[in-house]
Amino acid sequence: MFEQSNNQYFATSGTPTTVVAKTFMTRVFGWMSLAMIVTAVTAYFFASDMKLIQSLFNFETGGMTGLGWIVTLAPIGFVLLMSFGFQRLSPAILTLLFLSFSVLMGMSLSFVLLVYTEASVFKTFSVAAVMFGIMAITGYTTKTDLTRFGSIMMMGLIGIIVAMLINIFMKSETMDYVISIIGVLIFTGLTAYDVQRLKNIGSGAGEYGDANAQKLSILGALTLYLDFINLFIFLLRFLGDRK
Repeated sequence: MFEQSNNQYFATSGTPTTVVAKTFMTRVFGWMSLAMIVTAVTAYFFASDMKLIQSLFNFETGGMTGLGWIVTLAPIGFVLLMSFGFQRLSPAILTLLFLSFSVLMGMSLSFVLLVYTEASVFKTFSVAAVMFGIMAITGYTTKTDLTRFGSIMMMGLIGIIVAMLINIFMKSETMDYVISIIGVLIFTGLTAYDVQRLKNIGSGAGEYGDANAQKLSILGALTLYLDFINLFIFLLRFLGDRK
């Protein structure tokens, strides 16, 4: 499914692969941008309505409500469903799942606007956007194969997940700070790797058929969306000003 064409210059349709790749990546970034807008609007909408926030978080007990836990954990299920259900799901269903995922992420991220000042959230978002843009351009234009680099980043990602789980019990501020810095480095690197990987997939998009190409573009958007959101969150952990 993800194999590139043996022909380095043309897809099966006869269109130059550079054009096919650009068209595919335009779709990917288009879907990603739409998801980001949906998430931002949802987060602002929930953060602006105390009743909606209280449906997710119980201020008396200091813990999340049942719905809050569902909103927090459901996106993981959506990612797994979209990834492993690629062959069985239609483009329309996959699109619906992706947009629903964006809404859930917005509900979950609404807490960010309650914890951090709006100015620091905007500042951190801007920094994350610039870093993401630079690494995306690097990944798209570089001639260096980033496959090995990507494997190292994935191992690093597993490492910080383990470290975060350990720190839940240790509650070390120093360790949390170190994890945040490493997290920024990892997702900055993964952005370049994922863009290059998606560009290579897009070069052969003409071989997959319109339906599969559309589904691949949505999964690609999901990948870059997660790269950006994680980069933003890790940056916010040490750049954000708490209220």
